[in-house]
Amino acid sequence: MLRTGSVSKRSDPEPCRDQDLGLFEVITRDGAARIGRLHTAHGPMNTPTLLPVVNPNLRTIEPREMWERYGIDALITNSYVIWKHDDLKERALDEGIHSMLDFPGVVVTDSGTFQSYVYGDVEVGVSEIVEFQREIGVDIGTMLDVFGRPDMSREELEACVEETASRAKQSLESAGDTLLLNGPVQGGLYEDLRAKAGDLMGSAEGEFRGFTIHPIGGIVPLMEKQRYRELFQILLAVRSTTPPGRPVHLFGCGHPMLFSLAIALGADLFDSAAYAIFARDDRLLSPHGTVRLKGLTEWPIHSAALFNLTPDEVRDMDPEERSVLLAHHNLEVTQAELARCREAIRNGSIWQLAEQRSHSSPQLRDAFAWVLEQLEAIPDGPVGVSALDLIVSTDPVRSGGEKLSDDIGTRPHVLHLHALLSMRWRLPGSWWDGSDSDPERVVLIEGATPPWRDSALGAVVSALLEEPRSIIMLSTPLGPIPFTLEDVSPWCHLDCPDNVWLDSYEDEEIAEGLAELGLAELPLVRVEQCAMPEGKRVGDVRDWLDRCAVVDKLAVLCGVSPSDGCSLTEGMSSRRSRTDRMVNVLLEDEHILSPRLSDGGISLALGGARRLNALNPGLPGRFDEPADDGSEHPGVPRVWLLDDAIPFVGRGRNVMQGYVLGADPHLTPGQPCLVVDGNGGLIAHGTAVATAREMAHLKKGIAVRVRDGALRDD
Repeated sequence: MLRTGSVSKRSDPEPCRDQDLGLFEVITRDGAARIGRLHTAHGPMNTPTLLPVVNPNLRTIEPREMWERYGIDALITNSYVIWKHDDLKERALDEGIHSMLDFPGVVVTDSGTFQSYVYGDVEVGVSEIVEFQREIGVDIGTMLDVFGRPDMSREELEACVEETASRAKQSLESAGDTLLLNGPVQGGLYEDLRAKAGDLMGSAEGEFRGFTIHPIGGIVPLMEKQRYRELFQILLAVRSTTPPGRPVHLFGCGHPMLFSLAIALGADLFDSAAYAIFARDDRLLSPHGTVRLKGLTEWPIHSAALFNLTPDEVRDMDPEERSVLLAHHNLEVTQAELARCREAIRNGSIWQLAEQRSHSSPQLRDAFAWVLEQLEAIPDGPVGVSALDLIVSTDPVRSGGEKLSDDIGTRPHVLHLHALLSMRWRLPGSWWDGSDSDPERVVLIEGATPPWRDSALGAVVSALLEEPRSIIMLSTPLGPIPFTLEDVSPWCHLDCPDNVWLDSYEDEEIAEGLAELGLAELPLVRVEQCAMPEGKRVGDVRDWLDRCAVVDKLAVLCGVSPSDGCSLTEGMSSRRSRTDRMVNVLLEDEHILSPRLSDGGISLALGGARRLNALNPGLPGRFDEPADDGSEHPGVPRVWLLDDAIPFVGRGRNVMQGYVLGADPHLTPGQPCLVVDGNGGLIAHGTAVATAREMAHLKKGIAVRVRDGALRDD
């Protein structure tokens, strides 16, 4: 018997405001992975999440218990099964789907498309099934799309895509103003067809709205055969064209070991009956795979459902009782893994979690390796579009430790940071002694451990005193980096044994990293740490290094041209911490920016935002205009604010989605941005929460988290 213990009653949800119905907002993110909230008539659906499949004829776990015990916001059942069975149909029409299932949260329904794949044609019409879902009070229904099997020919799949698209408007009209609707994306294994389908379904509109969610259909046969590489290829292709303001749903995906990578690539929703189906087959789900009850002596993964029970005791249970118990375990484990994924998004480690989970099976590891190949060498086509978007939408700096692994160099934020470094970093315009001739050499500091401002500063100053025209680089497990960026994480916060920092790399490895920065032709000198030299010129060298650090961070992280950075920092002074780090940078006694102690990034002050806006006047392009992102140093990204919001944002309120007319395409979530009016005047500055593409589509949530408004004194 299941040992449930006491469970406090969970309050029923409050309906959303009428104007928010069907809107999706992004709360926080890590690259393509995002925690979001979809607003419905039966409360918010928080993502990423699993919609447990509930069979209306066989409830292994009661929906009410899912709501109260497991905190499940939404479930999915099959409207076609209900429609086809007269007794269920009559109850649903009479009571409504929520009362019939005894579930107060969000009810999602499928339309019968999967039944057509399993059993052949279904007997219901396109409008008929949508209208039925509306009549029984479903929150999010599904149109009757045409299932595209992976083994179909291209011509057959094209027909599936076209026929599904032709039904879209009719289905949206049948949904009326209350029923939100899923717009499935078909296309088989052809990424161009998936992208085409995503575009067709994403642009479809009814009288009241377009589709609310885009499920990816036709993927169950792939998961049944563990063809994960193709699964993630399809996900990337679909993400290239579906509107970013709508969740993406992996139809039929529910194994915990797949969640982290799918979420890292942009999936928001999952559904599955695996928790119950596997239980009936005496199989236990885990984040690392599936375990059979047969032969177990102890539990390889624990849950509250199995607490104080042995495998022998469970095997001795009545089959039905055992199936219910294992279903509870499976659902508990599934929910725990999703919670782990959401927390990883919050702390910026979703990719590390996906990396760990990729070792769960050879097939999953192969799929993960394929994804890394796409990120390292961006291919042409829809997959390449999504891969590039994943990298550039990822905040390149991190707070906290970064676990070293063989795959660390291909983590999206590391790829982004190195791309920005190679594209935006430049040689100093002049040297600490006032000269402005070409550099004479590259000096590589080896054998020093972070913090380098302590371990390597003596060697840096000594090298510059010996030859002022030296480019100082640090040797790191991620390749050589300029000393001026020594406190930028993840470079300086690698979680690894100390001996890793002592490794000496081959000339060829060093040369490859230097070549990316345009330093391949300069003589290379390798030095190790030494004591700080003495002399009155040491202070001059350190002041010059401080200024170079500010200029380099503005260039690499904020897109400010080095010449503008030099102009901004002419005559700067700084306030330092007790650990001898720059805390505030001042110009004419005005605070202009702060190097962040947590991750080495840049936080602007209002004075700095005003000066940077003056250096790069103008407006970003409107969302409906082609973006010009060809410059390597386009300046601090700007967000063009709607006039109605100026009085609020100018006094420090956040910029909300739906009040943005345009944004620079190089806007990076987590990094500084400027908020401007229609004349290019500064309204506020802050940190972007969304990409420019997301701002063009989202109508709910925060677009820019404002640090300070420029109109507070007006």
